[in-house]
Amino acid sequence: MQENFFTMNYEGQISDNAPLAMRMRPRTLEEFVGQGHIIGKGKLLYRLIEADKLSSVVFYGPPGTGKTSLAKIIANRTNAAFYELNAVTSGKKEILEVLEKAKSNLGVYNKKSILFIDEIHRFNKAQQDALLPSVEKGLVTLIGATTENPYFEINSPLLSRSTVFEFVHLSAENIREVVLKAINDRERGYGVMKICCDDDALIHLSEVANGDVRRALNALELGILTVDKDKEGIIHIDLATAQECIQQRAVQYDKNGDNHYDTISAFIKSIRGSDPDAALYWMAKMICAGEDPKFIARRIVISASEDIGNAEPLALTVAMAAAEAVQFIGMPEARINLAQAVVFLACAPKSNASYLAVDAAIKAVQHSSNSAVPGHLQDTHYSGSEKLGRGLTYEYPHNYPGHHIPQQYLPDDLLGSHFYEPTDLGYERKMKEYLKKIGIIK
Repeated sequence: MQENFFTMNYEGQISDNAPLAMRMRPRTLEEFVGQGHIIGKGKLLYRLIEADKLSSVVFYGPPGTGKTSLAKIIANRTNAAFYELNAVTSGKKEILEVLEKAKSNLGVYNKKSILFIDEIHRFNKAQQDALLPSVEKGLVTLIGATTENPYFEINSPLLSRSTVFEFVHLSAENIREVVLKAINDRERGYGVMKICCDDDALIHLSEVANGDVRRALNALELGILTVDKDKEGIIHIDLATAQECIQQRAVQYDKNGDNHYDTISAFIKSIRGSDPDAALYWMAKMICAGEDPKFIARRIVISASEDIGNAEPLALTVAMAAAEAVQFIGMPEARINLAQAVVFLACAPKSNASYLAVDAAIKAVQHSSNSAVPGHLQDTHYSGSEKLGRGLTYEYPHNYPGHHIPQQYLPDDLLGSHFYEPTDLGYERKMKEYLKKIGIIK
């Protein structure tokens, strides 16, 4: 008989009074929604679970994305003894008790044991070290679930003996699917009741849940339990009810429509106009509407060169650092990094001189595509270049005072052309003064 520390299983023993999110947890791989990149049919994790050949794994990802649900599916499918600990309430004593049972299972019954540890990142080094010998010897198969980056929070020796599977936020479509199941499911949801959920309310619950299906189900349940039935006995969930239950107003923002482009336009123009308050507001609107933070970061990086440029060269460094932070940290914390970059760019001196210069240079190339490289600038790093007269009259600037010597760099047909016109703002003023000093510009 499978031994299991779970307080309930999926064979009909979940109380009718349990929260909707618990009642609607998937019971099988077929019912599991989302995470197709790791648990889709034919994927490695799917095959391991189907074959009951699971090795030690770490499930890493945000709350409400299915980590615990998948562990419970495994509990119902495996022939191994299955144990669960929560790192918040368990310690080394509980770990050793499970390991002792696992040793007995293997020695007496030749039966494997699986240990699921929720929030494993909360175990300290000593507690994690207590697991290592048993995991290494195969006494237990570990399933660790964590919302924190395991490469920082889990000991390297333990992590090296596990495969990390990253869970991602569920899409709005995934959450919509689960919410509709909950409304229509007669066994575990509210299918025996007459419920009408407006499309805009359903969209709001799906999008504002921010990838956390529990949040959407909790809000749906709150609405159903608190809204009075109408004369026909129907519980009507409208947008206002959805907003109230999930405690966030709907943001008017269509990711594929005009409002999307209008908002990002207002965002960039606010940075360009040196208004940090407005720039932060438009960014906040995008964040609240569920805009991809990588999209916001890309636009910030573009603005750093297009609108600030060399008036404050550090702007591009700050913008790139924020973009990297989005990838490294993720939301919601990365909003802080984005905000720092937005404020820096909005408050920096502005110059679009580099942007105008490269477009002018491209235009010149398009109209003089046959311009030849002057002989003294041609490559000399091959045998025979000297016989061809390549680069013979080139002057090496570092051999001269000030590391500069006047000579021709543009093609003959473009002599006297100027693409880059530096401004008098910020650091670009120093660049302009230097170019004047060496005679590049007047």
